[in-house]
Amino acid sequence: MTGFSSSAQSMSLVAFTVVATITLLLCVMTGPDRDDLDEFYTGYNSMSPMRNGLAIAGDYISAATVLGTGGVIALFGYDGVVLALSTALSLMLLMFLLAEPLRNAGRFTMGDVFARRMPGRSVRITACVVTLAALMPMMLVQLAGTGDLLAFLLGFSSDSLKTGCIIGLGTLMISYAAIGGMKGTALIQILKIVMLLGSGAVIAVFILNKFDWNLGGLFDTAAENSGAGPAFLNSGLQFASGPNPRLDMITTELVVVLGGAVLPHITMRMYTAGSAREVRRSMSWAVPAVALFVLIITVIGFGTVAMIGRKAITAADPQGNTTYLLGSRAVFGTDPSTAETLLFTTVTAAIFLTVLASVAGMILACANSLAHDVFAHGKKQLSPRREMTLARLSAAAVGVPTILLATLVQHRNLQPLVTLSLCVGASAIAPALVYGLFWRRYTRAGLLCTLIGGSVSTFVLMTGTTLVSGSPVSAFPDHDFTWFPFTTTGLLSIPLGFAFGWLGTMLSGRQQAEEQRRQYEAVEGWILAGVVRRGR
Repeated sequence: MTGFSSSAQSMSLVAFTVVATITLLLCVMTGPDRDDLDEFYTGYNSMSPMRNGLAIAGDYISAATVLGTGGVIALFGYDGVVLALSTALSLMLLMFLLAEPLRNAGRFTMGDVFARRMPGRSVRITACVVTLAALMPMMLVQLAGTGDLLAFLLGFSSDSLKTGCIIGLGTLMISYAAIGGMKGTALIQILKIVMLLGSGAVIAVFILNKFDWNLGGLFDTAAENSGAGPAFLNSGLQFASGPNPRLDMITTELVVVLGGAVLPHITMRMYTAGSAREVRRSMSWAVPAVALFVLIITVIGFGTVAMIGRKAITAADPQGNTTYLLGSRAVFGTDPSTAETLLFTTVTAAIFLTVLASVAGMILACANSLAHDVFAHGKKQLSPRREMTLARLSAAAVGVPTILLATLVQHRNLQPLVTLSLCVGASAIAPALVYGLFWRRYTRAGLLCTLIGGSVSTFVLMTGTTLVSGSPVSAFPDHDFTWFPFTTTGLLSIPLGFAFGWLGTMLSGRQQAEEQRRQYEAVEGWILAGVVRRGR
């Protein structure tokens, strides 16, 4: 099925087993003590900026990015490149605007960031619900895709085997989060990003060498084999079937830019830095790593369609999610050497580790929020040991339903769920963070309106988009109940998220707004610059 011999498939299976064993051992060896919350939630801020930056990049480059973005580049050319660049731009915005205030305001979770200036259980519970709403859809997509991914790599087609892969890998991901905590998952992310960038860079070099390092020739050949001709190298191909292709494209890129880097599993890495200087240095490692990956996946995406054509890509997967693997295979030809087979095995192991690490990081973010924001700040004060136990149980409480749902929906197009996660980030989390970190008059009512209003509007609008129904690649291709003819909800949900926050604050009254201003000024120096105000 992969075009490689049975021995190559056996090598891939052995590589998967080795990777899973080593990473699980890393989690066991680096796992925190049972009563050490700081070690579980932040790893004691003990990682160097380079390691923390690589961990941030590892969390940021999810399996959906590797497989999905590569597919968009191969199928739609220019539009896919813009999507990949928007992904890198999102992390750059986080670096320059939010990284330091997030690190200063937060301790363990996104709820801590908001509660620093607006204490209250309602704030923490709402933050936890939004965290789950933003990350559960993306976890579901990546976990549901593991069965098809391993089937493609190892050459089996049984539905029962695919379901077994989802259950087994999901259990492994829960173990990573529950046993390793922040430090253990960080080490897995570092290993993942090193393998992904290293193997990907080598494949990209092979592709460029195959086309004599002539980028123009590579792009022209890709356009010829894309089935779209010159339109492949121009904007608008991905959204050409919609009524407003230009506006749809702009809205989609805006959702990626605003929503990609503010998802809770990314922002939680800001709390692991020991100081504002270290978070800056960490981001200075993360951004170039992501930028390098954008270059790699662009070359592989164009190279794949240039070498094997669009039909072969869509035959393997209609959404092009196997593009990265198809390109890695095709560059070696039909009779690869032992060294080339070993390199392909490294690529497959890196993809496998990407799936494991991505979902494990998201499970950890959800479990942390559930344990710390909901249980630890309830009516009774929990001991550190009990909170640690609840955090580990929360990993299972989040992971088990995700596994069950993934087995039920594994045969559907789940692309709308990835878009849903990004839209929640752009429409609810991003406005709440911008207002909460920089607007002095922002009130608790405004915060709750932002988080709840932005999330609800996203979910309501998503039901009417073209990703859910009305097209052959939608989640329900046999039905058409489209009433919002765009691929994302950002055109309305992003302005609504900001408007709800402003309206909630205005309706709070002048007295509450002034009181909130005074509370914010008391912590403003610390949030924005890490400055502690000293009394005379």
